[in-house]
Amino acid sequence: MADWISRDDRLPVPVSAYGPLHLLARQVHRLAETGRAHEALEAADAYLAIARTVHDEKTVRFLIQGKMYAELALGRVTEAYPLALSLLHAQRAAGSVLGEAKALCDLAHVHMLRGHYVDCMRNLARAGVLLAETTTETDRHHSALCSFAEAATAAELYETAASAYEHLRHRTSSFDLVHAVTLLYWGLRLAHVGRADEARTRLRRSAEITHAWLENHSDPTVTAVHALALAKLGETTIAEKLARPLIMELRNGGSHQYARMAHLALGISLRAHGFPHQARREFIAARDLSEHGSRPDERPIIRFELALTALDMDNGQPNKDLFEAIEGQVRELWRLRLQRLGMLRQARQREEAEAARARAEHLVLRDPLTGLGNRRRFDVLMEAVSPVKNEPLTLLLIDLDHFKAVNDAHSHSAGDRVLREVAAILRAHCRQGDEAVRYAGDEFVVFLNGDAAAGAEVGERIRAAVAQADILTDVRMTVSVGVATWTPGLTGDDLFRAADNRLYAAKWSGRNTTAA
Repeated sequence: MADWISRDDRLPVPVSAYGPLHLLARQVHRLAETGRAHEALEAADAYLAIARTVHDEKTVRFLIQGKMYAELALGRVTEAYPLALSLLHAQRAAGSVLGEAKALCDLAHVHMLRGHYVDCMRNLARAGVLLAETTTETDRHHSALCSFAEAATAAELYETAASAYEHLRHRTSSFDLVHAVTLLYWGLRLAHVGRADEARTRLRRSAEITHAWLENHSDPTVTAVHALALAKLGETTIAEKLARPLIMELRNGGSHQYARMAHLALGISLRAHGFPHQARREFIAARDLSEHGSRPDERPIIRFELALTALDMDNGQPNKDLFEAIEGQVRELWRLRLQRLGMLRQARQREEAEAARARAEHLVLRDPLTGLGNRRRFDVLMEAVSPVKNEPLTLLLIDLDHFKAVNDAHSHSAGDRVLREVAAILRAHCRQGDEAVRYAGDEFVVFLNGDAAAGAEVGERIRAAVAQADILTDVRMTVSVGVATWTPGLTGDDLFRAADNRLYAAKWSGRNTTAA
């Protein structure tokens, strides 16, 4: 392997933001998205064993996500819930803001399917705040924003979902398709509650999106969306021609959601053309397909179209009563939908207030010059040190050598530059769970999540990095480092004094030294 790398100057795997085995995760996602959920589950279990063996944690997270999507595709919400929860914990532990936002959206989606509306709105609101705070336009940001919109759609919060899709600056075909689907269902529901003008606006927009795609590509799923939008807009002749040949292809391919759309499009068209009995068969076929993981809003839509068709077949009092009952149920579901929309807005306000409080607290605990934690943050971290039990903890006390001479010879602005550069070096050497603070003046403290050996190693790396850095012209800056590790019985003050004694020893031995 080494000969192969050196000969071609290539790495054995492509370098990306994802794990080295991410192609395995992509395969699981592809299987889940194309109606092969059982195969996706088998592949996910096999690939998880490989990824965990080689400690590819990024791929592990993507595989768990793919497995969760496969469970949802099979309608197994109970099995999907622990996967969604574990994924959220993993993304938080990894410190990925976008990963956490996407996991919150997925968990919100699962909560919605379980009927846990309060939990759904809380997670969705939290994800929205995290996405609003992340302004960088990347593929991962787009993916998280799309998950936010999909979760909102699952909760029938069409306004929220459509707004999210409209905010996507770099659009892709997959995002456009789910946007069109959102507008489609929104339009259908609006039509069923008697808001015809608003319904046409959404349906027309959905048809425009799908038409633009179909001008250059042939895709049965996009065609099904387009056909249903056209059917409800009254363009039933075209809709029938598009929908009829799609049905068996979509059903045989396992694309049940889009097969339901094709059945609905054909049924609406047949009813408009004076064939209510044939239309009823299409609606019943769509209803039967709802057993394969249908969306919460699909069943009311199918039920309404069936009741409307029954009324068209026989305008007698029983069918009138049936339609009136279905219509009342649809309006009640719409009212509950509006309640959820209000719940989301309230939850979002609470999350924004909490985020504002956290930002204010962050500023209070930050040193404005270096961006590290300040003396207040140091006190908070020290108070958390227990004499009984802690995670592995090592304290690095770092002091700049001859810093006063730098200020005197080169001005305080030069000294500020040195402090900022040293702070940047400390941040670069902090790992997951570590934190650096500016204790006072030219003294820094690193709270290291590790044992004595790790502390000595990191301390020496910091010392060497500062000594090699070109911070000021013709000036070689160095630091002295004192390292102390917590042992049972030590308080925070005891630990700090031990690190201070090591720092004094480093200074006494000639500076530019790590004493552990």
